[in-house]
Amino acid sequence: MNNIGEILEGVKTMGIAGHVRPDGDCVGSCMGLYLYIKAYYPEIQVDVYLDHPRPVFGYIDCIDEIKTQYEPGKEYDLFVTCDVSARDRLAIAGPYFDTARNTACIDHHVSNPGFARINHIRGDVSSASEVLYGLLDPEKINRSIAEAIYTGMAHDTGVFQYSSTSPETMRIAGELMKTGFNFSRIIDESFYQKTYVQNQVMGRVLAESIMLMDGKCIIGYLKKKDMDFYGVEGKDLDGIVSQLRLTKGVEIAMFLYEKETQDFKVSLRSNGNVDVSRVAVFFGGGGHTRAAGCDMQGSVYDVINNLTAEICRQMQEPVA
Repeated sequence: MNNIGEILEGVKTMGIAGHVRPDGDCVGSCMGLYLYIKAYYPEIQVDVYLDHPRPVFGYIDCIDEIKTQYEPGKEYDLFVTCDVSARDRLAIAGPYFDTARNTACIDHHVSNPGFARINHIRGDVSSASEVLYGLLDPEKINRSIAEAIYTGMAHDTGVFQYSSTSPETMRIAGELMKTGFNFSRIIDESFYQKTYVQNQVMGRVLAESIMLMDGKCIIGYLKKKDMDFYGVEGKDLDGIVSQLRLTKGVEIAMFLYEKETQDFKVSLRSNGNVDVSRVAVFFGGGGHTRAAGCDMQGSVYDVINNLTAEICRQMQEPVA
């Protein structure tokens, strides 16, 4: 697929969806495509499904039009996923994907097996939002569309500082900025800004973090009882693993929080030679070389021991 128009011929109904617990790239890519279809393909009735995006993305045009519940019996001519690495990450939108006459996947996760009929997966690109940009007509990208795509790119590159950021990434960001949206507000309000409670939680995780492997690995964790005490959910914990990663001398950063008793969500980040996507895939997750995640069961000590064993195994592999 070279352009999104290639798969829109004859389409009258279209669905778009992102993954569970949508991050900035998921929201940005889904909303960017949604706004593009609404603007330039008015003959297509399009819906976008997102799992209750965080309020910080409220500045994106039409985000109040997202759907968060499944409607039995509804079917689409075309269903497109954005930033979804596997079919089981679709949550409520899964049944729509299964019954659609045609399906497409726009993604950048190297672990993506290609679960749609049409798969446009660029594992070498910074974000699904940047992948999407390459499928749109640049001259048709207005301020609203640009704002959504820029949001996704900024979030998945850590505000253009991760290794996935390429000269092409920066060129595209510059082109998007020409449309005139307030890029500094996007970065401040949707990426850096935290509530007082979020800062308290981050402070606690950092204070109680542990160092392993002669200081090459740092681990932070939050148990369910602690999350209940602070009144926070998974969506309130963004940025913690990235802050852990910045610890001097660290090659691997891990952050895990307990969703339910002995059921953990794990985020992994790498500064060195360890491919954390391999670690995540081993435990049923996925992601990228430097940023990945998975779900794991057991006590916090079981989870940490299993993760570190797999990381040690990879670190001990001979360098090619």
